[in-house]
Formats: sequence, C-alpha cells, structure tokens
Amino acid sequence: MKQSAGILLYKKVEGKLLFFLVHPGGPFFAKKNEGWWTVPKGELLPDELPLDAAVREFKEETGYKPLPPFLELQPITQKAGKQVLCWAAVGNLDAATITCNTFEIEWPPKSGKIKAFAEVDKAGWFMYDEAKLLINERQVAFLDEFILKLS
Repeated sequence: MKQSAGILLYKKVEGKLLFFLVHPGGPFFAKKNEGWWTVPKGELLPDELPLDAAVREFKEETGYKPLPPFLELQPITQKAGKQVLCWAAVGNLDAATITCNTFEIEWPPKSGKIKAFAEVDKAGWFMYDEAKLLINERQVAFLDEFILKLS
C-alpha cells in the first residue's frame, strides 16, 4: 500500500482555531475546489521515517518547516487506496507567500510540449466549517480527531 505523510498545521487567532490547507497545482486541479484541498503531504522516500517525510513534504510544498511538538493522528485511507499518515502541529506562516517545488508534464496532452507547474497553487487558513468543505472528504477525519483531542 502506498503511503503519504503530512502535517495538519493549526493556529489560534482571537480564540478561533484555524487550519492550514493547500490546493494542488497543475491543470487537472485548476477548476476543482471543494473537496480537493489537502494537508501538505507526500509519499515517503525509501527507508524514510513517516514523520520525517511529513516535515520534508510540508517544507517542499510551502517553504515553511513545521516544528515540534507533533501530535500523531489516526491514519486515513483515501479513495484510491493510499494511506495518509498525519501529525498536527502549531505554526504560523503567510499563506500568500508560500514557495514550492514544481513538476513537469506534457501539456496540453499529446502536444509534445512540456510545461512546469507548481505542486501547490494556493494555500490558506480556514476555520473548521470552511476547511471541512474544502478538504478531501477522507481527510475531514484529521480535523475531527484533532478537535476531539483539544477538548
């Protein structure tokens, strides 16, 4: 089973809990919004510890390195069968100034032209109700579990 690892970054502003989510870049996701946002995450490298992968992927997708303490959340399995491991961490970054890696694909398809796209095309801080609408439906479990652990 393929595995990804990610970080659910959160902060409190004026007593309100906010979650940091990213929107995947590239032409496939350009017009997709609700249900397509995600925690910054990615696949583990061979012999890489899952938490190390989560921190590495967060930095690659945002330019920000989350710091401990990390609260482990229960893994989820996405519709395509990939297991996602996740940790919550407090942090603060400006969603408007994220930097990320790029990837290349042939675009438009069968055109012979290779184009580069950002792994993440936008990011934001969201209160629970909005985050729940935007995030991949299976990842809602991360939000819910974290809120339960806070109470």
